[in-house]
Amino acid sequence: MKQIEKIQPSGHTYLQWAFTILANTSFLTYGLQNAWVSPMSKVLQSDQSPIGRPLTNNELSWVGSVPSLAGVFGAPLAVYIADKYGRRIGIMSVAFLQALCWVIKLLPLTIETLILARICCGLGGAATFNTVPIYVKDICQANIRGRTGLLMMLSQNIGILAMYAMGAYLDYYIVLWIVLVMPVLSIALLFLAPESPAFLVKVNKAEEATATIAKLRGLDATDKVVQNEMDIIKREDEAFKSIADVSFKGILKQRAWRRGFFLMMVIIIAHACNGAFTIITYASMILKQLRVIVSPELQSLSIPVFMIFASLVSMSLVERLGRKVILATCYIISAIALGSLGTILVLQQQGMTVPGWMPIVVIIVTVCCYAAAVSPMPFVIMSEMFNFQVRSKVMCCLLIEAWLLSFMQLFSYTRIADAFGAHVAFFIFVAINVFGAFCVLVFLPETKGKTVEEIENDLLKRKLR
Repeated sequence: MKQIEKIQPSGHTYLQWAFTILANTSFLTYGLQNAWVSPMSKVLQSDQSPIGRPLTNNELSWVGSVPSLAGVFGAPLAVYIADKYGRRIGIMSVAFLQALCWVIKLLPLTIETLILARICCGLGGAATFNTVPIYVKDICQANIRGRTGLLMMLSQNIGILAMYAMGAYLDYYIVLWIVLVMPVLSIALLFLAPESPAFLVKVNKAEEATATIAKLRGLDATDKVVQNEMDIIKREDEAFKSIADVSFKGILKQRAWRRGFFLMMVIIIAHACNGAFTIITYASMILKQLRVIVSPELQSLSIPVFMIFASLVSMSLVERLGRKVILATCYIISAIALGSLGTILVLQQQGMTVPGWMPIVVIIVTVCCYAAAVSPMPFVIMSEMFNFQVRSKVMCCLLIEAWLLSFMQLFSYTRIADAFGAHVAFFIFVAINVFGAFCVLVFLPETKGKTVEEIENDLLKRKLR
């Protein structure tokens, strides 16, 4: 790897960044679609509702939650398309689903067609988390992979901020026409993007893969850097072809992959049940429980602004500090912050007064940690840890786990808060974050700048079954 980094300055990275940004427009649209319900709920439950009548609370809850359930089916669909037709086609199919979501909302609506649109949102969202990180990992060189990988969260947060801003001031249909432009433009521009070199090797197009790497790096096809990367991809391909059983059961028979998969399953528990997603979703309710009065506009716009800032800070540090240090640090800080929230609630129950700024600062710290590492970093690590031939299948299973756990977290929070008090839920989140930090520090190998072979060797050296 040192040799690669030493030679690399003779080339360039601007094409890698350009195609990474293009691929991440899917995450920007995902952020727009995720945030759509919040500013539009007032319209949907008003007499001016596009459905022709106000939505009931039960109907609105289905509109908000159905993407999480649809995501369970979107992950395997994304794997099939990406492995059968390529990563680029996979991203184009994501953009198509995202465009379809907006188009359905522009047509005469019923509650059924609105839920259908949200199902398209969930299918596309799950596919985004599966396909885009893999494509970005495949086209980017090792020394920028961490930063390009974290662009997913930055793009998502920009989408959330944009939707909150537009939704507050623009007409319902004007917003839909504006956001429809993004996936349509993405599909058109993706025709100019290259296919993943790893996928090209998989379908026996080694020469085209070499030419793609050379173009992306700004180097000649005979350059040592290009040849080294091709050698790594070919070794991964040969290692996969040497396996007799290529089913998921067969994948788990390989010791390094099995260890990596179960380790990431554990880390996904901490990722999905960290507590920050609950705060983002139930911000108004939680601020009310904490007796904090904040204007709705300030509340809705401030959270994505701070998350964007955290994403930028993380992108600037990830190649210096590594994935492991940043992820573990964010879990630890999240545990402290969420513990503080729980303590504030207990103190208020005891009749004590807490400064009004304190809960707000703690909430900001929590969502910043989520944006900086807790949400995006596991996907960066996953994309680097596994052989490109099995990456989609493994990430599919982990994504299904993440979507199910996210749904369960949101579903259970209000019930735990009602039955035992919100402080109990926050202390549970503290335990989950401490558990996540422990697993990262003790068991997770650093993946920064390493090949899959090196990461597999690190996994085999660690004492876990």
